[in-house]
Amino acid sequence: MTAPIKILVTGASGQLGSEFKRISGDYPLLLFTFLGRNEVSITDTESIEALFINHRFDYCINCAAYTAVDKAESDKEEAYAVNAFAAAMLAKICYKYKAGFVHFSTDYVFNGNGNKPYQETDAVGPVSVYGASKLEGERLVMQENPNAVIIRTSWVFSSFGKNFVKTMIRLMQEKEQIKVVNDQLGCPTYAGDLAKVVLTMICSSKGLVPGIYHYCNEGITNWYSFASAIKNKINSSCEILPIETKAYPTAAKRPAYSVLDSSKIKNTYAITIPSWQHSLDACLNLLQS
Repeated sequence: MTAPIKILVTGASGQLGSEFKRISGDYPLLLFTFLGRNEVSITDTESIEALFINHRFDYCINCAAYTAVDKAESDKEEAYAVNAFAAAMLAKICYKYKAGFVHFSTDYVFNGNGNKPYQETDAVGPVSVYGASKLEGERLVMQENPNAVIIRTSWVFSSFGKNFVKTMIRLMQEKEQIKVVNDQLGCPTYAGDLAKVVLTMICSSKGLVPGIYHYCNEGITNWYSFASAIKNKINSSCEILPIETKAYPTAAKRPAYSVLDSSKIKNTYAITIPSWQHSLDACLNLLQS
């Protein structure tokens, strides 16, 4: 009998961690341990290392992150503690105990001034504390663990947690009219698809091929068009008005262009990625059920 592959998922109570939990039953040969912030702090080195000693994990999937983009501007220390230093600590422990390590990063590592989809090798230049903390996390993870896999993603949505899709549905139910910015371009990413891809990578004959990858659903849109698609799919009568970013000031600057090129991960693992519209349907079906 084949021994199960033991996987630790940190940040298990967030939207991406919750998606791993939701689909875990589809992978009977994988034995999951889900670690939320209520069980052990991701910054508690001794407790994390004790888990590896006791369980001898084969892989760690780090979904833990500080994602409050605007709050990070005034909470820099905590953003770096989670997004950079805790990620580095996990990477180091995985290297020590010969466990594969998957970490997630963001389109916010780029400055948003581009006009063609960003590749993994393109120059970075974050314009917010959140983006800078995630970029430092990338640097430290690869420094501590050359075998690590980092997946940059963008505009993540899910039936779990707080995200754009759930916020739009709530606002459309509460208001007759809402305003949504229409001058930021990006690629929505369904967390359920991202979780499946990571498990596909782990279960593939190649295993984890170290390095940085981009993953987002197929198709480019803006927040206004994304909101309009949600409106149409839930048959809302709420009026959506397009506005420019400058009309909706936020503490943290957002990249105007956040389109990621997912060719590398598609070619490396011979995967096809569904469109964001298709995956939005899947997410809404889960929410409605």
